[in-house]
Amino acid sequence: MAVRVLRSLGAAAPPRLRPALRGLTTSTTRPREDSWLKSLFVRKVDPRKDAHSNLLAKKETSSLYKLQFHNVKPECLEAYNKICQEVLPKIHEEKHYPCTLVGTWNTWYGEQDQAVHLWRYEGGYPALNEVMSKLRENKEFVAFRKERGNMLLSRKNQLLLEFSFWNEPVPRPGPNIYELRSYQLRPGTMIEWGNYWARAIRFRQDNDEAVGGFFSQIGQLYMVHHLWAYKDLQSREDTRNAAWHKHGWEELVYYTVVNPRRL
Repeated sequence: MAVRVLRSLGAAAPPRLRPALRGLTTSTTRPREDSWLKSLFVRKVDPRKDAHSNLLAKKETSSLYKLQFHNVKPECLEAYNKICQEVLPKIHEEKHYPCTLVGTWNTWYGEQDQAVHLWRYEGGYPALNEVMSKLRENKEFVAFRKERGNMLLSRKNQLLLEFSFWNEPVPRPGPNIYELRSYQLRPGTMIEWGNYWARAIRFRQDNDEAVGGFFSQIGQLYMVHHLWAYKDLQSREDTRNAAWHKHGWEELVYYTVVNPRRL
């Protein structure tokens, strides 16, 4: 398991969502209650019925997510953040690109000098292909990639789907810190993980901390990412401790910790 505490780049949040949203951006206006209330009535998924991605992902949307990790040269982090704040929101705002910049952060605790970006492609793989094709013809973006490449030590990405029982990522007032918890599951346990967390997510709604839950489709497989938001580190500790006083939480945690393989 890997845990990262993230700070938003702030100005990287698209202007139409205002800086107070601290980099967590979205084009949806769907109330948060719609997604998590459905988890109160979840049915257990039978892994024999269909592909795991079809069983676990949201049916009402066809969105694909891309999670990017960029390890930046320490002396270049400030310049890296600056060019990202200048260029990435333009892609988000351009109506001809079917994608949304959900969030852009620096790792505060965890891997240092690292940037994390989360994109959503409305329309799945065709939308991703369309965006990539258009960006190859975008001279400003091509120049941005070249300049950015000189600042990086390494980079990796994953294509993700969203768990059906998790909250939809939506804007929220800030400032906040964000926690990205990443789990490497054993092959064959994704459905079991999903069945337990479809119930467990109910215990983590009191402070509006659940942002999104995703599982990998391309890139490193059998990966699960949970994204949480807190006012600060003390709020994080208080919220997590409070869950242990709720009947049933400890049982669900017990059955999920036996599945992940530590990174």
